[in-house]
Amino acid sequence: MPNILKVLNPLFLDDLRAQLEEAGDNPRKLLNLRARMAKIRVFDPACGSGNFLVIAYKEMRAIEAVINQRRGEADRKTDIPKTNFRGIELRDFAAEIARLALIIAEFQCDVTYRGEVQARAEFLPLNAQNWTTQGNALRLDWLSVCGATEKQVRIAGETLFDHAEERVNIDFENEGGETYICGNPPYVGNTWQSAEQKADIRQIANGRTTSPGFLDYVSGWFIKAADYIALTGGVAAFVSTNSVCQGQSVPILWPLVYMAGCDILFAYTSFKWANLASHNAGVTVAIVGIGEATAAPRRLYEHQEDGTVVVREGESITAYLTIGSRSIVQKRSAPMSDVAVMEFGNKPSDGGYLLLSRDDVDSLGLSMAQKDRFIRRISGSQDFINGGSRFCIWISDDHLSEAENIPALKERIEAVRKVRLSSPDKGARTILAKRPHQLKLMRIGQTHSIVVPSVSSERREYLPAGVVDERNTLTNLAFALYDAPLWNMALIASRLHLVWIATVCGKLKTDFRYSNTLGWNTFPVPKLTEKNRADLTAAAEG
Repeated sequence: MPNILKVLNPLFLDDLRAQLEEAGDNPRKLLNLRARMAKIRVFDPACGSGNFLVIAYKEMRAIEAVINQRRGEADRKTDIPKTNFRGIELRDFAAEIARLALIIAEFQCDVTYRGEVQARAEFLPLNAQNWTTQGNALRLDWLSVCGATEKQVRIAGETLFDHAEERVNIDFENEGGETYICGNPPYVGNTWQSAEQKADIRQIANGRTTSPGFLDYVSGWFIKAADYIALTGGVAAFVSTNSVCQGQSVPILWPLVYMAGCDILFAYTSFKWANLASHNAGVTVAIVGIGEATAAPRRLYEHQEDGTVVVREGESITAYLTIGSRSIVQKRSAPMSDVAVMEFGNKPSDGGYLLLSRDDVDSLGLSMAQKDRFIRRISGSQDFINGGSRFCIWISDDHLSEAENIPALKERIEAVRKVRLSSPDKGARTILAKRPHQLKLMRIGQTHSIVVPSVSSERREYLPAGVVDERNTLTNLAFALYDAPLWNMALIASRLHLVWIATVCGKLKTDFRYSNTLGWNTFPVPKLTEKNRADLTAAAEG
């Protein structure tokens, strides 16, 4: 419940409580607040078994009970109708549970605030109405589930809601109120989405971006909510995987939200979400609230290491969940500053036959001269950070004939050829299979390489960059600046660069996930003098 209230409180409950505090014992002000609450609609388009709807209902009933008590109407029947709490759920059983949960919540509140006798007298018969719709929320017309609060909806060019102005609103007991959208939609990374889920995202993007395939599935709810708000007004807040505010998702998702006329009104930075839902227990999430841009200050709730939350206010919250402007960093294929080029390490694409442990190297039976010629140390992020030892077969075209005369090497070369010929990737079958003695990429420094792990712990105060010599190469799980001047390493390991990549790059849970196109190529470095470079080199060497 505390985590759900992180969504509901800044969404609208805090405002209701503030109005209650301001009303004091003034009967007219209390009456106005009760009338306002009677018209509020809460809509969860990923409602599951109804947790958000139930908690919103109970919290509103608690506020209403205080109003009734102050007005001397403690036994008054509630003015907050269940029909104003709407949901969409993909699974039919969960959708029915959500409906029953609201019925039970109403009964529990009646027992608490009006007494068990009165509650039992009005509990039966159960109303046959259903306030939860079963279906795919990214395909359903939200206006057909939670219609506009006015007679007409706004029409703005192309819309996901076909013939929206002709929709007949579902009957609400009290028309004309505010609409608040909330929930905890499913998170599915682009790599793990089914064909149907990918089609859902493409349909919602509706040609407005060229890269919908890179979005997490939860992004669809933000896009659809923004389109809904553009038509009807309202505010939406979702619990989301924090990836929607990091890395490559930002320049794809947030321009669509902004183009719909929405802004980020409040947000919680990354924290661990834990509830009874199996699909997101213990996952690292953020909470983002969006709505029509107003002059009201934005609130950013930042989680601290000691578990406390610091609230910051500003005129605007960025898509990276910082106080600042709407600026979005676009990835670049080359550095914008005068720094060295950073590339991926070498992707093996070998079925594991070119990568070796120390025991594997010994089992090849190579002489010292042969090891010197055909074996290189290879590192990924964790090998480099933790000091692990892995090796790879490294055969130049000039030495292929000699290598094939060594039975143990020839056996591994043939195994790689078979793996690549059977690959579903056409490039592996037609190109890589013709050179099975080599990794997919064969990059190595002539004198040295500066290493940047692709993933590293958030607990460090610097990026664990380092230098390896010409006998060391890297996997594609690390980045490299081959034969680059050492002053580049000082920039990479700087506190300033850490702050930069922590903001614009993606994360694995809360660990840093480095990107050369987003983190290094976009890093703004002023023009360096020779003295600057000498000082940076000395820092790197020290």
